[in-house]
Amino acid sequence: MIEIKKLKNWKAPKDWIEIQTIDAHTGGEPLRIIISGFPKLKGETLLEKRSSAKNDFDHIRKAVMWEPRGHADMYGAIIVEPDTAGADFGVIFIHNEGYSTGCGHAVLALTKAFIETGLIKKIEPITQVSMDVPSGFIRSFAEVENNEIANIGFQNVPSFVQEMDLIVDVPNFGNICYDLAFGGAYYAFVNISQFNLDCTQEYYDKLIKIGMIIKNLILKSAIMDHPTIPEMNFLYGVIFTGPPKDLKNHSRNVCIFAEGEVDRSPTGTGISARAAIHHARGEISIGESITIESIIGSTFSVKVDEVVTFGKYEAVIPEIKGNSFITGRNSFWINPNDPFKDGFILR
Repeated sequence: MIEIKKLKNWKAPKDWIEIQTIDAHTGGEPLRIIISGFPKLKGETLLEKRSSAKNDFDHIRKAVMWEPRGHADMYGAIIVEPDTAGADFGVIFIHNEGYSTGCGHAVLALTKAFIETGLIKKIEPITQVSMDVPSGFIRSFAEVENNEIANIGFQNVPSFVQEMDLIVDVPNFGNICYDLAFGGAYYAFVNISQFNLDCTQEYYDKLIKIGMIIKNLILKSAIMDHPTIPEMNFLYGVIFTGPPKDLKNHSRNVCIFAEGEVDRSPTGTGISARAAIHHARGEISIGESITIESIIGSTFSVKVDEVVTFGKYEAVIPEIKGNSFITGRNSFWINPNDPFKDGFILR
């Protein structure tokens, strides 16, 4: 019988790249936190470092996100120095297509992971965390009871409606109505009642197909207009909304983003933008919390903490709550002789 325990002591050759990660999920949506092995990024600001990651080391993003180490719906985070004095860290978000501007499920997972592992000291009843993300400065927190983290939340960046009740002509479906709003990233919100579909796993493939058609059509017809950061001006995803499956909840989200990824969580930036839409329509008031489901039934709650002026927009400051769980620790190796060392993706 071979001594399988010898594998534990095996070390990769020195010319292989080693990437170490902590993996977690929020509401079922994965987050792969890169803790070592990513090359030093150029630039002084987080956005400059994000550009360096894209321009200089995009092959590593693909290697860690794509198969055979990841999959088409993997999501990740690169930890960098913050821009804001007093912030705990900065973060660059990565996925199958590239680099996102904001990510609520990742903020929640990072908060949980950094407190749970002791990187940030756990304090009862509230442990505060602060971070810089591409869309701005984020304050997050963990609610701690008997040394256990009961809930995680964060106050998001100003979230606003750019325009409501827009129309896009979708082949085979005709004129489809949507709202365009920002919650850390831009989303088009489409009520599922306009299709013979539902926001459930049964329609997973059809939701991806129609969502990407709508996204590509809107990219050709709509111009995003963020008041302060031009890098935000692109449509990140399409979110289908529908009735909840659990009647105690408000509604359900299915977010189709990047290159056909499906968010397993309710989408933190998505429900931030939805809070702005509901407030603009007079459907929720300041301090009122609603709970929104994902395609797998996981939930986030969101409420409007305050209303602010943000450039030409009336914006809301949303507070999102959910929970996350650490799922593993990984060491990935990139063998320079591996023909698939940079990864591949199948959809």
